[in-house]
Amino acid sequence: QVQLDESGGGLVQTGGSLRLSCAASGRTLSWNTMGWFRQAPGKEREFVAAISWSGGRTRYADSVKGRFTISRGNAKNTVYLQMNSLKPEDTADYYCAYSSVDSVYVSSYGYWGQGTQVTVSS
Repeated sequence: QVQLDESGGGLVQTGGSLRLSCAASGRTLSWNTMGWFRQAPGKEREFVAAISWSGGRTRYADSVKGRFTISRGNAKNTVYLQMNSLKPEDTADYYCAYSSVDSVYVSSYGYWGQGTQVTVSS
């Protein structure tokens, strides 16, 4: 089992910034991929960003490219999502996820955090 503990959500004005954190614990594997997904009310969960174990490969949804940055901490089991130039359409519950494969698909991630709410006011 892998446990994911997220933090860092909140309320911010348009154009502001937030940093989300996710710490993985338990039976984590090397060469895992960790990702961030989000789900707005009434919408399906969607991919936001993912990072490889080494941090050398990152992927982003087109809607967040140039504004969001995913990174790993030195301990490798901590992942961050720096969100800049936030827009009202970024409002959603954000979920950290863990996978043993390199993927952008929800179905490839077997472990999920509890979610943290991000609200961007206009």
